[in-house]
Amino acid sequence: MPSVSTRRPPRPRESSPPSLTIRNVVVAGHRTSVRLEPVMWEALRDIARSREMPVNDLVTEIDRDRGAPSLTAAIRVYIVGFYREAAGIGAIDPVGVPLPM
Repeated sequence: MPSVSTRRPPRPRESSPPSLTIRNVVVAGHRTSVRLEPVMWEALRDIARSREMPVNDLVTEIDRDRGAPSLTAAIRVYIVGFYREAAGIGAIDPVGVPLPM
């Protein structure tokens, strides 16, 4: 006798996660791939433009000063810190801990 499956219908997703975009960057002369959300890539380009430097140079600087375990995490922490400081909220250290104002 065949068994009848009583599978539940899949839950509707509230929102799908944003897709990640993979881009190659050159860090200290070495090419590597970084996966970030499109809005993070846009923010990184905006920051590099405001500092009048190429994105690769900015990423090299982030990599050199990072305390985060991965380059992708270090870039995200840097972007958040940049905008927190611009908003007057205060900076965060390289591992993401708020610094006293």
